[in-house]
Amino acid sequence: METVQKKLVKDVRQRVAEVVVGQDIVVERLLIALFTGGHLLLQGMPGLAKTLLVQSISKTIDLKFSRVQFTIDLLPSDILGSEVLDQRTNEFSTHLGPIFTNLLLADEINRAAPKVQSALLEAMQERKVTIGNETHTLPAPFLVIATQNPIEQSGTFELPEAQLDRFMLCHRLNYPAVDEEEEVLKRSLTLGLQKKDGGAVPKTAFDTLSDDVVANRSDLVEMMAAVQEVHVSEVFQKHTVEVVRRTRRHPNIELGGSPRAGLAMIQAARARAFIHDRDYVVPEDLYALAEDVLLHRIRLKYEALAEGISGVSVLKEILSEAG
Repeated sequence: METVQKKLVKDVRQRVAEVVVGQDIVVERLLIALFTGGHLLLQGMPGLAKTLLVQSISKTIDLKFSRVQFTIDLLPSDILGSEVLDQRTNEFSTHLGPIFTNLLLADEINRAAPKVQSALLEAMQERKVTIGNETHTLPAPFLVIATQNPIEQSGTFELPEAQLDRFMLCHRLNYPAVDEEEEVLKRSLTLGLQKKDGGAVPKTAFDTLSDDVVANRSDLVEMMAAVQEVHVSEVFQKHTVEVVRRTRRHPNIELGGSPRAGLAMIQAARARAFIHDRDYVVPEDLYALAEDVLLHRIRLKYEALAEGISGVSVLKEILSEAG
């Protein structure tokens, strides 16, 4: 890895750490998504700084950013855009929606109806959107970083398998450690007030986001190109295929990983190797990424769920057998 690229990765991580306490693994997953152009799904309870993480990344790298808050009454045209009739000329013009961006934050994606969720499918897979009779190509790079609350919460819709498979990674956020949570409270005490128009409101972590970027689009393209140069051995490829195929044969799994799971693993492993200053992938990359790449792509049988078997335990069993 070149010194400049190494410094950029370090600078991005440091800038995010100035705003978000801990969450190093999540930042790594965000960088993997950026360096591969893959889509990322962040799952966790409200209040774990999912939205703050994504916005801090977008402020760090000079990319066009859009955010859509998914709600039950959201329509596909609210995301994709629509044809609008100009009453003066009696002609239709195309209004492009917020999806025409480099980085789209789909906030609480599972609070929208399935029709809206499916509207993202074409865009996420083919990087294009059809509005009326015209097809529009999305900007490059384009990736979706979505957040979702656990499906047990009220007002949520479970994402269909076809939609989940479009996400290269699905990372599950946990509550912070004790010292990290104490640091969050400590930082909040120093934020102060934001005064405007003769009034004032208490500042939040979002108000501390800096507009100074540490990397521009050309820097990102260079890092994406460097990731494509990371060597993937034939042994690693065969091992990846074997792990994915085992998810289809396991007696407790009803739906296993598709070939897209193997493609996602290879690309994510390349990016992780790049971030860790290697020009080749190692088995550690596969084991570190397996849960994020595979767990949202498998569905357990009803009998296994009734017995209290979890997807994590099944995946660990598959990895131990394949290893």
